[in-house]
Amino acid sequence: MKTKILSIEGKEKGTIDLPKCFFQPIREDIVARILEAKKTKQPYGPSPIAGKQHAASGKIVHRRHVWRSGYGRGMSRIPRKIFSERGSSFNWAGAEISSVRGGRRAHPPKSLFMVNTKKINKKEAQIALASAFSATASKDYLFSKYQNLKERLKEKDLKEIPELPVIVESRLASLKSTKELESSLKKILGENLFRVVSKKKKIRSGKGKSRGRRHKTNAGLLIVTGGSEKLKTKNFEIKSISNLGIDNLARGGLGRLVIYTESAINKLKERVEANKQEKKPENQGGKK
Repeated sequence: MKTKILSIEGKEKGTIDLPKCFFQPIREDIVARILEAKKTKQPYGPSPIAGKQHAASGKIVHRRHVWRSGYGRGMSRIPRKIFSERGSSFNWAGAEISSVRGGRRAHPPKSLFMVNTKKINKKEAQIALASAFSATASKDYLFSKYQNLKERLKEKDLKEIPELPVIVESRLASLKSTKELESSLKKILGENLFRVVSKKKKIRSGKGKSRGRRHKTNAGLLIVTGGSEKLKTKNFEIKSISNLGIDNLARGGLGRLVIYTESAINKLKERVEANKQEKKPENQGGKK
């Protein structure tokens, strides 16, 4: 299927054949499973050997006629370390347990259980990535993701939304300043749609402001470039097609507005064709 290629002025320049990954059925269940498996959490907690770096050799024996015994001393049965000894007299001090000075924490957070061990099947990962590409070409998913889109845009503005997926000529990557890039994107998307999907930064409400996460930002617009194309701006997220993943396409839900350059679509075609050739079984002879 062919779709339009837009110029940096927002006018139709030509057509291009889309890869088949844009027309695959959208599996929301598999996408949700892959996103859950890709979640990461920074492990935190004390050192595993915290409070155990001492010479305390287990609990003190409380039997009679045993060297270094605590029998008859009225001492509790906790691990102790020896500071000094004189004959059969010892200067003990409790160690290791949480109720003594310099001991470990009682129930510390264990970093071993914070590591995500969920696995991803290769075929499911491919289906999820194809579903994410298909969702970027669907207006229904676009409206479901940007719920305030219909509220902010009037009926005449909804008709002016460009054909999805939005593909722009490779000259977009040659724009040097952010001002030129923003003016070009306003012509391509329209000012109203550009205002809705532009990246916004606001102060978080609640106690998170004092815990290192003062600001929060939305996903905003994603621009996908080819291999040799380079764009630098903080106002939008920019990813190369070689480093593009499902986290970028489906962040916050399926249907993110994505602008692909013509070079990125050509690279994606090569990637899809290479995967097809790898899947073809080799004819090793034998009966048919």
